[in-house]
Amino acid sequence: MFCLKVLRQSPIFQPCIVDKYQPYYYTFQYSRAVQEVCFGVTLYLERLGGLMAKIVNRRGFIKRSLAASAGLTLPASHKKPALAAGPADQSANFDMPMSKIRHVEISRLICGGNLIIGSAHDRDLIYVASLMRHYFTDSKIIETWQLCEECGINTMIGPVNSPYAFGEDPTIRVYNRYRKEWGGQIQWIAQTYPKTYDLTGSIQTAIDNGAVGAFVHGGIGDNWVRNNRVDLLAKTFEFIKKNGLIAGCACHCLEVPMALEKAGLDVDFYMKTLHSDDYWSATPKSERPERGLPSHDNMWCTKPEETIEFFRGVSKPWIAFKILAAGAIQPQKGFKFAFENGADFANVGMFDFQVRQDAIITRDIIDEIKRTGRSRPWTE
Repeated sequence: MFCLKVLRQSPIFQPCIVDKYQPYYYTFQYSRAVQEVCFGVTLYLERLGGLMAKIVNRRGFIKRSLAASAGLTLPASHKKPALAAGPADQSANFDMPMSKIRHVEISRLICGGNLIIGSAHDRDLIYVASLMRHYFTDSKIIETWQLCEECGINTMIGPVNSPYAFGEDPTIRVYNRYRKEWGGQIQWIAQTYPKTYDLTGSIQTAIDNGAVGAFVHGGIGDNWVRNNRVDLLAKTFEFIKKNGLIAGCACHCLEVPMALEKAGLDVDFYMKTLHSDDYWSATPKSERPERGLPSHDNMWCTKPEETIEFFRGVSKPWIAFKILAAGAIQPQKGFKFAFENGADFANVGMFDFQVRQDAIITRDIIDEIKRTGRSRPWTE
């Protein structure tokens, strides 16, 4: 019954127009359905903890099943794509750098949550958000978090019923399944959406579902500071900390941490965007607004030099995000820029096939920086 349920929810059972696509399109749909079934079955076997769980290699089983299904139905002229090697075999003892925010130990690389809800910052590519939501099935989200844990990434950041998820935010549902059904240990720092008339509702949902930390969404932080409502942020921080979670504030505008530092608010960490501005689609300096972000959804840190300079004088932990400018900057360059210039942690949205590479890049760059030094001290 479990297999049939998964299969019915898979792409192969979704309506489509006959003969609209080439044959290998339907083969891909069929292969994806097989992957869903294989993944669910092998996860169930792992839970049994018996002989079969020791014999069956989950990723090998999936790959063999996909290869078999593709080989049966693809036309002879179509070349099968090479399957990438999984990271699990080489990451059992992965030495990911860690640090603490108050009492919570967190990996320097954090798994971001925008991709799984389809919040893609995809410029004018209108299909990308839908593509991501279809790619990140429940099983794919679980597999991605498992890969994170295998590579030493012990924390993910995800929203509480994001208003940008088209009413289909899977974060809480899948997180609870992952922890309760599959024994996952990854920690959750919740992105919350307090309102002026309800400061605690979103935060309480995060508390009730096992989050270790919570922060105010960046757009809300920007807006409240712009409208001189730092008092609202103070109340949210107080409620978060009173419930035993670490409390933070996200932002895109440098004025936010400046205002909070000036007011002396008791916040545990800042989340501030940081990326270089030398990529192709970045808004030229002469066209950037004095406050806020460009209207083209193509830039999230309009003042990188000023941001770096300000945080040199801030002792609170800094989680940098959008360090790759939503996919416009290569990881090696973006990670190096963020960590060299003062970030204590990097929150990065990752596909499953990117996790191991990003973990290795993070580890190697931080090791190098700790040997050569940087101007802002690390939080430990």
